[in-house]
Amino acid sequence: MTPELHSLVGELEANIAKVVLGKPRVIRLCVVALLSGEHVLLEDVPGVGKTLAGKALAKSIDAKFCRIQFTPDLLPGDIVGSSVFDGKTSEFFFSQGPVFANIVLADEINRTTPRTQSALLEAMSDGQVSVDGQTYRLPRPFMVIATQNPFEFEGTYPLPESQLDRFLLQTNIGYPDRDDELQVLTSHRRGEPVDSLTPVLDCHQVIALQEAVRQVTIDETIHHYLLDLIEATRNSDDLHVGASTRGALCLYRASQALALIEGRDYVVPDDIKRLAVPVLAHRVITKGYLHGNQRGAVEVIIQRFVDDLPVPG
Repeated sequence: MTPELHSLVGELEANIAKVVLGKPRVIRLCVVALLSGEHVLLEDVPGVGKTLAGKALAKSIDAKFCRIQFTPDLLPGDIVGSSVFDGKTSEFFFSQGPVFANIVLADEINRTTPRTQSALLEAMSDGQVSVDGQTYRLPRPFMVIATQNPFEFEGTYPLPESQLDRFLLQTNIGYPDRDDELQVLTSHRRGEPVDSLTPVLDCHQVIALQEAVRQVTIDETIHHYLLDLIEATRNSDDLHVGASTRGALCLYRASQALALIEGRDYVVPDDIKRLAVPVLAHRVITKGYLHGNQRGAVEVIIQRFVDDLPVPG
């Protein structure tokens, strides 16, 4: 990767940090997902900045952005589009839905039904949608930034496992500390700071960075280290479902992206260790789990695997 491209990564994170205050880890994970060519799921209580983080990332890129507010009455056609009859030509034509954008903010994704949630499956997996027997490619780059409230909140629908598996990683936002929250208060005196953000990257630069990620090398010993971690989730007595092959591929790609962001053209074991929880925790299921405590219990289990697994020299 050229020094110019690498400097753009720093500019991107700095631009987002202007409005997403005191959350460098969240920003880093969102950029990891972007450079991996994948998607990110932000889960937390209302009002802590989930939507703000998504908007700040989208505003930092000179690309087509669309926000979809997920509600119980939303239909699949409202997302991907539908065939519309033209009275003048007496023919049907395809009217594109809001998913035909570079950055799609799926706000409160778990407030709509699983049927509508599933409308994003093909788009997130293959970068395309199929309607009435026709397939339509989505623009590049394409990224879904989804937000959701915790499952125990009223009016939410748990995301199906197949939908969760499409997200590269899931993370929470958390409350800011006192100094950062004071800065939030003062920065909002004259309006919404995110509206003043200007792009620092364009689509061509994002694609170039995504291609550079794939050039990051991973040693054979780290391949086996990664697979040992995946195997640990499948053989654990605490887990009913372990990480999928897609989970292994996502951890592989995310570690490449993290290495590139930090200025390296090779992956180190610490990249795997830092990404294991956000990449794998939402892909596994504990035995006899309840939705309310699933996430916290899984994070503890995954972190235990990371701590116990011998690190390659």
